[in-house]
Amino acid sequence: MKSALLIDDDPIVRKVLSKALAASGLSVREAKDGEEGIQAALQHRPDAVICDLLMPRCNGFQVCRALREKSAELPGLKIIVTTHRGFATDRLNAFESGADHYLVKPILAEEILRLLEGKDTEKAAPTGPSGAPVPAAQLRPGNLLRFWGVRGSIPTPGPTTVFYGGNTTCVEVRADGQLIVLDSGSGIRLLGNHLAAEFKGRALELTLLLSHTHWDHIQGFPFFAPAYVANNLVRIVGYEGYRKGLENTLAMQMESTYFPVGLRQLPSSIIFSEQKEMDFHIGPVRIRSVFVNHPGVTVGYRLDTTTGSIAFLPDHESYARMRLHPRAGGEQGQGTLDYCRAEDQKLVEFLRGVDVLILDSQYDEAEYETHIGWGHSCYEDSVATALAAGVKQLFLFHHDPQHDDARISHLVAHARDLASSHGSSMTIEAAREGLEVSLLKTKPN
Repeated sequence: MKSALLIDDDPIVRKVLSKALAASGLSVREAKDGEEGIQAALQHRPDAVICDLLMPRCNGFQVCRALREKSAELPGLKIIVTTHRGFATDRLNAFESGADHYLVKPILAEEILRLLEGKDTEKAAPTGPSGAPVPAAQLRPGNLLRFWGVRGSIPTPGPTTVFYGGNTTCVEVRADGQLIVLDSGSGIRLLGNHLAAEFKGRALELTLLLSHTHWDHIQGFPFFAPAYVANNLVRIVGYEGYRKGLENTLAMQMESTYFPVGLRQLPSSIIFSEQKEMDFHIGPVRIRSVFVNHPGVTVGYRLDTTTGSIAFLPDHESYARMRLHPRAGGEQGQGTLDYCRAEDQKLVEFLRGVDVLILDSQYDEAEYETHIGWGHSCYEDSVATALAAGVKQLFLFHHDPQHDDARISHLVAHARDLASSHGSSMTIEAAREGLEVSLLKTKPN
């Protein structure tokens, strides 16, 4: 009897798929996350591993790599990666990590059985300090956030982007004595200059949270002034990508081919933390994360502070709009419809009641027609998501490089009209560089 190991953090998926596969004659074992799955595979040596792509603690890319490194112990092993996302880059990256097949959910047991029997022709691509940090009491009192970079994809300086700004993603949060930076696009250079002037050489401690490592979210770090001060402590936190860890990814863009100063030459103390849990703390600030619909391992964050909450999802594409669009291709039956709605609803629940939502709103519906599957949202979907979640204040974010100030203002006006037509008084703004937002929890009536 052939054996299979099913690795998925969703107990319902495991139960349904395991039962269906077992009914077809397979001997099926289950694992609830990647780390447990790797150990189970090495212990029980199954004929096939069916592994979800996005899981806490150890994602599917990592599972593929770990099992292929043990190929001598696992001869003939087939790895099938499953995911709710259909991005071409994720498919390629899965193959490069060692997957044999890539299936987009919802999937049927029959699909997996066909692959295990060799009846599908899809094949994988070839693999080839002195001084103590500034104590909390010395940070500016009050909880706030400040935008330093609001643009997506590439910096867009020029006379037509002066009001909203042309720097890529970077948001500063000061909450409960913690200094937290969200992403390090080109806007982090401005933040670094501001901090250098504010602290005037005094040692500083901060945490940089990375949503993912696409270049527009990390390209500013080589120009971040606090990283060049010996007494400073910079913690960099994020989730490992499909091939390289956080440290290697940031180090690569500072190799001598591209930059004159290497990452390991920086005089500050830089600590990398590749996050495994989806719920953790930075000091007293609770951080929750959620995998979002964007190529690669990409997360959104929710920060719960003593005076309010912030959600930061700079790159995300509506599951339903992407998968069910007439031009998206692929299966669009009731199962796909139900699945996409469920995934979008999970995000709504993650955002439920948040005070400030910073959300990818790169396109309008017409522009989206030529950008299906790029991993970015329409502002119409952003408004709908915020309304469904009961968000108090929405900031349209990740402005398209082609959008000038007038165009962004136009989208904001339409977004407000849309919310008003649903009887909502939710505040809607477009994020702009230099804008400061105080976190003041609304008092109950």
